[in-house]
Amino acid sequence: MRHFFSIIGGMGTEATESYIHLLNERTPASNDQEYLNYILVNHATVPDRTDYILDNSKPSPLIPLMDDIKQQSQLNPDFFVIPCNTAHFFFEELQNATNVPILHMPKEAVKEIKIKYPNAKRIGLIATNGTIFDGIYDHEVQEAGYEIVKPTEHIQEETMELIYKYVKEKNEVNADLYHHILDEMQNELDSDVVILGCTELSVAEERAYNHDFKVIDAQSVLVDRSIERALENRKKAID
Repeated sequence: MRHFFSIIGGMGTEATESYIHLLNERTPASNDQEYLNYILVNHATVPDRTDYILDNSKPSPLIPLMDDIKQQSQLNPDFFVIPCNTAHFFFEELQNATNVPILHMPKEAVKEIKIKYPNAKRIGLIATNGTIFDGIYDHEVQEAGYEIVKPTEHIQEETMELIYKYVKEKNEVNADLYHHILDEMQNELDSDVVILGCTELSVAEERAYNHDFKVIDAQSVLVDRSIERALENRKKAID
């Protein structure tokens, strides 16, 4: 197979399934041959990213992720996507291990703010403890000229409950809790827009999207950028 991209997924599997579903749903295709060529690596046993970021004595996700990148690079994909926000803590090490470009999920999500919400100034972020702690989004948001708004301890506890107790453990979305978190971020912390900085939150958005809150879904943005890049590469190959 030529002109394909590789997806390093499984973090978690339901979130990766959501990415794949949106990818296929949004691809402009009227027959089998018009869908995109890709390889999915659903590496479900990659150690928990947040556990390691908060405690470096825990098993490192970098080792298996590095193996995946190196193995897939031998197949010469056009690019990589990693549909896990917290895994971007290791972005530089992973990109340095290959000549194949890796789409940067947080960068792409922040770029989308100007397009979708041009008047936004205060950007809220909800994500795992690991993403909040290591500041994966902080630099991108501030570099783009926005003020970043982090959750309170209480909101963060609710967010982790939604991510781990419901989506990861039960494959369920507590819509009331999800909407409540968005309400707190917007109305208590005065966020103009809220970034969904965890793919489990993207699952929540996909299944409980019936709300009026202004959000930037990082996974949804990654889907769009994946399609754009893949179609551009296909066109170049034809030309």
